[in-house]
Amino acid sequence: MNIGLFLLIEPFASVDVQLTRAKEMGFTCADITDTNAGGSMLGTAGFSPTISLDENPFEVKRMFERHGITPSTVCAHAGLLEPSNPGIYGTAEIMKAVQFAAAIGIKDVVTTDTDPRSEWAKCLSYEEQVFVMAEKLHTPVKMAADYGVRILLEPHGPITDSIKGLQDVFARLGNPNALGVNLDTGNSWLGGADPVEMARVFKDKIHHIHWKDLDAEWEPKRGTMYGCGFSTIALGDGVIDIKGVCDVLKDCNIESSTLEIIGEADIYERSVKYLRECGI
Repeated sequence: MNIGLFLLIEPFASVDVQLTRAKEMGFTCADITDTNAGGSMLGTAGFSPTISLDENPFEVKRMFERHGITPSTVCAHAGLLEPSNPGIYGTAEIMKAVQFAAAIGIKDVVTTDTDPRSEWAKCLSYEEQVFVMAEKLHTPVKMAADYGVRILLEPHGPITDSIKGLQDVFARLGNPNALGVNLDTGNSWLGGADPVEMARVFKDKIHHIHWKDLDAEWEPKRGTMYGCGFSTIALGDGVIDIKGVCDVLKDCNIESSTLEIIGEADIYERSVKYLRECGI
């Protein structure tokens, strides 16, 4: 399994700068970490590591190739529980991400529900949350199948942080082959799930992994938060059973994974070393 990283190494820096840093640290793959549906002012000015889904995807591929980095996934994190709104990243952007990924041979597009932000979303019942999320994914998943791409759901909200929630969304959509899981070890644990059990249940549907460990100060927050962005410690230094996840998934045919960590170079180095010692 290749181990890559998120392109958020340098604050207020372009994708090109992030790729330079990633290569300096010896990485050969990375997620397309942030995407936007139109033009980004900060992205245009070189102050944000974002890629427009309206960009020529082959130009993006050539930029990655110049640095010797392979793009592993396109991140299309959405607000799938929010009411449909062109101002909220949702179905239309996921569909653009599918086309973008397919054009340059990227297999997986990662998305999620995200914690409810609006009063409307906060008032949804569990059954309504599953329906709303599945309805917004219905067309993108069918489109992904036609393009030979997979949409991967990442634990990052009240539905995706739950094994039952993921199962119910899969079932509502008919368990399509074009829908899978991007296991996030930190987010699933923080949301209250057991990432080892999640790995066991979805072993055949996990096609990418976001690795992060969290230290003991996060334990009181467990079950109250949906996602924490990044870890600031090396894998194996925290309270999450990363080795247990590795034991479940190390024999799977997962091509790539991502370190969702921010810190000095040695944290990345120790994290890669730890995963290799765990058989990844």
